[in-house]
Amino acid sequence: MPKVSPELLSILRCPVTGSPLEQDGEELVSTAAAASGEKIRYAIQDGIPLLLPPELLAAANAAASDRHDGPRRA
Repeated sequence: MPKVSPELLSILRCPVTGSPLEQDGEELVSTAAAASGEKIRYAIQDGIPLLLPPELLAAANAAASDRHDGPRRA
């Protein structure tokens, strides 16, 4: 399980709510709920917290997979 250092965790904030983050397994979780009423979860990938709001993370993942599909032929 990737562990975020306490020093880094002490300065990280949720980009949506501005609240501090807590580590929960392989994710970071906002300590305050978003407008939807739910706490936002952020993945940790290769030891790096991915602090993109969920809707932007989905778009970033889709763009990355398009780049890795190789050249497209007409």
